[in-house]
Amino acid sequence: MTDTLAVDGTYRDPLWGVTVVLTPVERELLRCWWVRRLQFVVHAGAAAAVTTQSYSRLEHSLGVLALTAHVAPDDHAARAWALLHDIGHLPLSHTAEGLSGLDHHELGRRRRAELRPVLGRHGTVPVERRRPGLMTLDHLDSYARSARVRGRAVDPAELLAGCSWIDGAVTCDAATADVLSGLVVDEAWSQSSPANVVATGLVRNWAAAVVDGPGVPGMTDDEFWALLLSHPATREPVAEFRRDPGAWTVVDAPAPGAVLHRTTRLYLDPPEVDGRPWPLGGELPPVPADRWIVRRGRLTG
Repeated sequence: MTDTLAVDGTYRDPLWGVTVVLTPVERELLRCWWVRRLQFVVHAGAAAAVTTQSYSRLEHSLGVLALTAHVAPDDHAARAWALLHDIGHLPLSHTAEGLSGLDHHELGRRRRAELRPVLGRHGTVPVERRRPGLMTLDHLDSYARSARVRGRAVDPAELLAGCSWIDGAVTCDAATADVLSGLVVDEAWSQSSPANVVATGLVRNWAAAVVDGPGVPGMTDDEFWALLLSHPATREPVAEFRRDPGAWTVVDAPAPGAVLHRTTRLYLDPPEVDGRPWPLGGELPPVPADRWIVRRGRLTG
C-alpha cells in the first residue's frame, strides 16, 4: 500500500515502485511522533509555497527506506537509519537551518536518543552508511523525487537497474551516471532559481524573529506558519507573501530595503563509476552567491 502507516505491514513507494515488507521496529517507528511529524514538514521548505515541490519529509524518508530495503534487505541498521535520518529537521526543513545555532543533525541525534526504548525493544541501532563526497541513497531519492515533481522525465526503474550500493555510495554505469549528473545539476539550478530564492530568503528573514520561541524546533510547518502569521513582527509581511509572493523579486546588487539571501552550498555529490566520482556535466550556479530580494509593488484591483 502507499499509505504512510503501512497498516497491512507493507509500503509500496509510488516513485520507485518498490514494495517494502516492514520489520516490527519499522512499523512501530511509523507510529512515533518524531517520524509521524515528518508528514507535516515539506521537503522543499519555504520553496513549496511557490513551486510544485510539495512532498513531505516522510514521503522522502519512506523512499530512502524503499531504496535501502531494495539494495540491502537484511541491513536492518541501515533501514532504521533511512527511516530516521531526517527526524531532526526544523519546520520548513532547511529554511531556518543555522538560525540561533539550530542544527538538524544535532536535533536528530537528540530525537533518536528519545527513541532508544523503541529501538532497544527490537535490538536495533540505526547506522548511517555513506562515503563523504559521494551520492548516497538519501541523495538519490531527493534528486529523483524532486525531478519528477518538476516535470523532468526520469524512469526510476531504469535508474535502479543501473545502480548498485557499495559501502554507502551509489555506484553505477556511465550511462546511468550521466542521467544522475543531469539531475544533480538541475537540482542546483532549481535551488538557485528566483522563485526559490524569494521564498527561502524572505521566510528565513522572518523566521529569525521567532525561532527562539518555545518549542519552535519541534513544530510542524502549519504550526510554524501560524506562529509567523500571529507574531507582531512578522504577521503582516507573511500574510502578504502568502497572498501575493509575486510582489517580490530578486536582484543581483544591493538595493534600499532589500533582504539579502546568501547561498553558501549546493548539494553536488556525484555517483561513483569504476571506483571514481563521476564528473558533473554542465554549468553550475556560482557558490557562494549573494542575491537581494526587493519589493516590486502589489497587485491592485
